[in-house]
Amino acid sequence: MSLLLCAQVDNLGQWQSELATAFPGETIQVWPEVPDPAAVRIALVAKPPAGALASLPNLELICSLWAGVDRLLADPTLPRQIPLTRLIDPQLTASMVESVLLHVLTAHRQVPRYRLQQARAEWTQLDQPGAADRTIGILGFGELGRACAEALLPLGFRVLGWGRSARTHPQVECAHGATGLARVLARADILLCLLPNTNETRGLLDAARLATLPAGATVINVGRGAAIDDAALLAALDAGRIETAILDVFQTEPLPPGHRYWRHERVWVYPHVAAETDARSAARTVADTVRRFRTGARLPERVDSGRGY
Repeated sequence: MSLLLCAQVDNLGQWQSELATAFPGETIQVWPEVPDPAAVRIALVAKPPAGALASLPNLELICSLWAGVDRLLADPTLPRQIPLTRLIDPQLTASMVESVLLHVLTAHRQVPRYRLQQARAEWTQLDQPGAADRTIGILGFGELGRACAEALLPLGFRVLGWGRSARTHPQVECAHGATGLARVLARADILLCLLPNTNETRGLLDAARLATLPAGATVINVGRGAAIDDAALLAALDAGRIETAILDVFQTEPLPPGHRYWRHERVWVYPHVAAETDARSAARTVADTVRRFRTGARLPERVDSGRGY
């Protein structure tokens, strides 16, 4: 089976090298140099040009080299009948957990307030709740959500998890559906958003739902920017109902220079760096996916295009 690397990325050479190591003895064609499109059976992709995959008549599998697949699914030329997998890589998960711990502890230890005090040359020691007095609500309780919860629990935080479908965890109170979402939002002192970009999640955190958060809550978004209504979040921040927003993802990226988030004193902006894909680790993960596909094994990474992830 011929492999094709179809990626519009700055580190294409690194991907070529790491994939060559992960697939010893195999020839990997690199888009757009595809002498025989009919020979391609498996495409390894990151931001493939529109129409590129549809031009491969014998394609059997599409492997995303990234965890997010919303851009792929938005391409009307994507051959929907071909199985699509997303990257579920241990290194990517570890990086996300690191970022989540950083952001949650930043909020918990009131770092944003102390930074504002520093700007005013104000020496005030704030009362500091213990971790056991904080409830963390995680929206998107899939594999990443579970990993983040399991890193937060030993610190003593109460953790709630919410997802589209029912989940269970021995130490996390799990909820799903509209009623479950309302329960989680009402209790989340720190709200962690890990949601993918789907029809159901776009604009999920609107003015009405943000208003149900406890007074002084912090919103952390490391999922997808489309989950948050920007105007509603800014209004809640301006009114003081939400203490801080720590944002790593945005509806438009790069974040436009004129956006209010840049200059809002209680918004922390990160340029989509919570968990960057490591080519070496990801190449090994993708190679394992391909091996399982070739042997007919189950693919836990397979995307449900109807659900969007």
